[in-house]
Amino acid sequence: MNGYSTNKDDLLKRLRRAEGQVRGIARMVEEDKYCIDILTQVSAATKALESVALSLLGDHLSHCVAEASAEGGAVAEEKIREANEAIARLVRS
Repeated sequence: MNGYSTNKDDLLKRLRRAEGQVRGIARMVEEDKYCIDILTQVSAATKALESVALSLLGDHLSHCVAEASAEGGAVAEEKIREANEAIARLVRS
């Protein structure tokens, strides 16, 4: 079971909202809207995706990493490495 399974409906709702925002941004570009207005919408879509990413990361830490840590050994080390890499990707983006 995935750590996000209890939040799956909320995540899907957020992703659909972000998807709608991205479609709206494409429409704004097609309609030659003002650059700053488009950038504002890009920022909002980015924040929406960051919110999904942070939720998934929190679920991963509290479920997958916590279970692996209780098990210990190589499994725990691998999950912690994965979490560190995911955090590094989020920080870079």
